[in-house]
Amino acid sequence: MFFLRRSLWLLSRTQLCSVSRQRVHKLASLQKVTALSPKKVKSLLYPFKELEAYLDRSIDRTPFQLFHPSLEDMIRAEKLFCSSPSHKIDYYTSAERLDHVPALTQPEVCFIGRSNVGKSSLIKGLFSLTPEVEVRVSKTPGHTKKMNFFKVGKAFTIVDMPGYGHRAPGDFVDMVEPYLYTRKNLVRTFLLVDGSVGLQKADLIALEMCEETRCPYVLVVTKIDKCGHGALLTNLMKLHDLVKTETTSCFPQPFLVSSLHFWGIYLLRCFITHVTGSISLKDTSH
Repeated sequence: MFFLRRSLWLLSRTQLCSVSRQRVHKLASLQKVTALSPKKVKSLLYPFKELEAYLDRSIDRTPFQLFHPSLEDMIRAEKLFCSSPSHKIDYYTSAERLDHVPALTQPEVCFIGRSNVGKSSLIKGLFSLTPEVEVRVSKTPGHTKKMNFFKVGKAFTIVDMPGYGHRAPGDFVDMVEPYLYTRKNLVRTFLLVDGSVGLQKADLIALEMCEETRCPYVLVVTKIDKCGHGALLTNLMKLHDLVKTETTSCFPQPFLVSSLHFWGIYLLRCFITHVTGSISLKDTSH
């Protein structure tokens, strides 16, 4: 715990990036967590820790902590989400069809999920250190109708895909499926599931689509602040059992996030920089 306190103190002495203080959320950067208790810091960095105490002792914790980077690695990853003259982060373009997709060479990750799962809010949270990046967030389900591309310098690209399910674009499958099958620089797909309601029928269809492409993908459990520990654990264990028995291309560890409270945002940033090859981590295991 002393090591954690010392690392956070050192971070507070370092200016990580030049951003407008007035517009940046107080927890957007690890620099801002120094005033919090060590227990609170751990909950922010590793949300699963908050649930672990409620799990039965017979349940193996390992699949939930396969990716467990150090604080130092998270700090290094965070720097890539800070815009600068030599590392510009910005919205790049949108596309409605595959032939409109930009020809980019840097590694790419995409986010897909059911309408109103919190996809755009999550991407906005990832980019919260660069508030000038325009990520449109709406209370109306199905707001995202196009594939929106965001360039993170020359390091990688993040793609916000249209939501499926309620009010999804009529040509959702024709738009998304060819992209998943043919995008050669796509290194990871992030499939979002609402943690407060668990897997829905539309999520199972999306998961099957990800399996058929045979490209690696990851499950992100959103809105973990919207339900109690019991309901969240029930939904999480159902998700875990499905991944264990029904998938071959899914990373075993689900990532727990709350865009509202920034739980898990730092860990997810670090995982993105890791899978895109943007940084080499010292240690990714617990």
